Amino acid sequence: MTLLDDKRTTTPMHQSPTPGRSRTAPWLRDLALGIRFAAGGGRAGWTRTLLTAVGVGLGVTLLFLAASVPHALDARNDRSQARSETKVSENPETLGKKSDTSVLRISSDTEYHDRSINGYLLRAEGSHPVLPPGIDALPAAGEMVVSPALKDLLADPDNALLKDRYPYTITGTINEDGLRSPNELSFYAGSDTLTTASGGHRITSYGNPAPTPPLAPILVVLVIVGCVVLLAPVAIFIATAVRFGGDRRDRRLAALRLVGTDIRSTRRIAAGEALFGSTLGLLIGLVMFLVGRQFVSHIEVWDVSAFPSDLSPDLRLCLLIAVAVPLTAVLVTLSAMRSVVIEPLGVVRNSRSRSRRLWWRLLFPLAGLGVFALTGKSGAYEVVNPYAIAGGAVLILVGLALLLPWLVEACVSRLHGGPVPWQLATRRLQLSSGAASRAVSGVTVAVAGAVAVQMLFAAMNADFNKITGQDTDRAQFYAVSQQVSGTAAVDTIERFRATRGVTQVIGMIEAYATKPGTYADDEMQPTTSFNVGDCATLREVARIDSCADGDSFVVHPADDPDMAGWMDKTARKGREIEFESGSGRKLRWTLPADTKTVVSRKDPLGQERTGIMVTPGAIDATTLPGAVTATQIRIDPDVPDAAEYVRNTAAKIDPGMRLVTMMSVERDRQYASVQTGLRVGATVTLLLIAISMLVSQLEQLRERKRLLSVLVAFGTRRTTLGWSVLWQTAVPVLLGLVVAVAGGLTLGAALCWMVDKEVSDWLVFLPLAGAGAALILLVTLLSLPPLWRMMRPDGLRSE
Repeated sequence: MTLLDDKRTTTPMHQSPTPGRSRTAPWLRDLALGIRFAAGGGRAGWTRTLLTAVGVGLGVTLLFLAASVPHALDARNDRSQARSETKVSENPETLGKKSDTSVLRISSDTEYHDRSINGYLLRAEGSHPVLPPGIDALPAAGEMVVSPALKDLLADPDNALLKDRYPYTITGTINEDGLRSPNELSFYAGSDTLTTASGGHRITSYGNPAPTPPLAPILVVLVIVGCVVLLAPVAIFIATAVRFGGDRRDRRLAALRLVGTDIRSTRRIAAGEALFGSTLGLLIGLVMFLVGRQFVSHIEVWDVSAFPSDLSPDLRLCLLIAVAVPLTAVLVTLSAMRSVVIEPLGVVRNSRSRSRRLWWRLLFPLAGLGVFALTGKSGAYEVVNPYAIAGGAVLILVGLALLLPWLVEACVSRLHGGPVPWQLATRRLQLSSGAASRAVSGVTVAVAGAVAVQMLFAAMNADFNKITGQDTDRAQFYAVSQQVSGTAAVDTIERFRATRGVTQVIGMIEAYATKPGTYADDEMQPTTSFNVGDCATLREVARIDSCADGDSFVVHPADDPDMAGWMDKTARKGREIEFESGSGRKLRWTLPADTKTVVSRKDPLGQERTGIMVTPGAIDATTLPGAVTATQIRIDPDVPDAAEYVRNTAAKIDPGMRLVTMMSVERDRQYASVQTGLRVGATVTLLLIAISMLVSQLEQLRERKRLLSVLVAFGTRRTTLGWSVLWQTAVPVLLGLVVAVAGGLTLGAALCWMVDKEVSDWLVFLPLAGAGAALILLVTLLSLPPLWRMMRPDGLRSE
């Protein structure tokens, strides 16, 4: 008869409950006894309970943080909509009616050292102007109110260039209601010169009730997978934390068996201990979340931050966490005890008598792939099934966590011989590989999920990153201003050319010319663009051989004869053309008869400019109605802060000038937002995993404290034990990374198949696997100081 047979046939201490006696009474009594052991088990008991509680608390903190994300996103979106202008028409050019409350404003957004600064110039048109959220009064001319982050930035002496950009007196700060996040750089400045003619837009109220555009279905897949990838390691670590100190608990339960407790009671007592530790961890996690929330506004990850009030988890999710965490702890404990025979004379583990079975572990990833196969492919615009995607991903990731213990056991059982540290490590793994596997399972799942997400990102890259065609070697900035009255147009170009670090300026004054005449309502009036620029500028946009001041040109597209014919209806040589502004001011001008016809070439923006182009000597550009100044600027990358000098010049010429940094690739905003969110989540999750792994490593060392002391007492060198601990960590880590890479590539390929995309990069796992290995190495190095302290002869002392 084996111990397993004894386990099944042992006569219980307590007889079956008599009729009328509550069946829950033994449960409650044994659970209470387990709670007493966890709470009053001396220093060793409290240490184990505290380690479990801290481990669970770390996971619970992240769960509360994840439960706060929906409210944080809604609050951020609500504040953003509250400060947006109320639309008076679907046409953005339509102006509201002038009144005592109306305000003119123009965007004055800029950048500083790759950080975006959002701002507006404001001018009240009455005595009771509407106010944007976050400020108490409209700033007067020469004054500005700023966000706290921008105020700190301007106060820093190292940011003199930014201070020079804003010649305003700071009179106040924008409060939380007017900011999307604590680290946002934002301002409102007063103006007494802003008009509709100079680009000002009239607003009559704030608050845009328009709903947020829904995410593209393909991005929904990315978000769902990202959430699963970020939360699965947390769940696994919570399950691992409740098993801290399992060896000592089992020996204590064996002592209870000696005094007559039956097997069922011992399991209920163990469940009571786990229930107490997880409940205490739940409270610790809640406290850590509430305390950490007060400092969240000072934390910035990937340029993302939040206000403390944003982190308010949904009550339903909080209740789910409060029930799920203790329940998971109890179920994990009961499941773990199935492989242990606790008898009055000791503890026998059946993990060595019967090897782990593989077949049922493979069912999970195969079931996940089956869910994906049954769901089928979804097109770019088809509604996706979030439950199928989440369920399939969870099954595959959980399957990887279950495969790791089998793989570690199968591999270490074949390891023999070698140096002493290697033998100590492999023998320890052969005797108890489960603890080592559990310690790295969180990293395995995290790396596998990250590989899958990165594969999905790479496959979607072409859909959300568009080649703009802009030539960033010829120019790096594009500026547009509506201030062209007097000599402003020419002055704009000259001032840019005189700016430090600028090597070339392609500047033109742009307007639209039409063919004079009377036209019916259903008849289209011939129209073409009209540009004024010097010869050097015109050669950048057209193929011109000879040019002198006073020349004029008709520029045809290179491969579009129909468009060229339409242009010639307006550009009639020796005939008049007409200009008209939005305010109704008109001007007629005769196109010289000797105007040359040339072919266009793409400018640095990648656009093919056509129409009538003349030099400054041919027309007085300051008289053109409705004209704007467009400038393309090239800078010397070797000049420090050349970009900031350009932005300062633009702000001095026209605070409302639109200065755009040219890019060869344009990224979709929703795609970029999802990518940033996943990066933030991944950073927080990896930080949690690192801390939790350190706690797990310390717990394992504490369990082996007496053994380590015995080895030192017998003359084993400390360096030998140190290397053995390193090998005990390295072997499961290596095998875990193998599982993570294989599983991550499989999951990523399946997800790409589901969204009908081809895998574009099979090597995305290299940096992620390296990051996982580095994380393990860091945790091992941090655990060495406690290891040295535990390898002392006084560790042989026992109570």
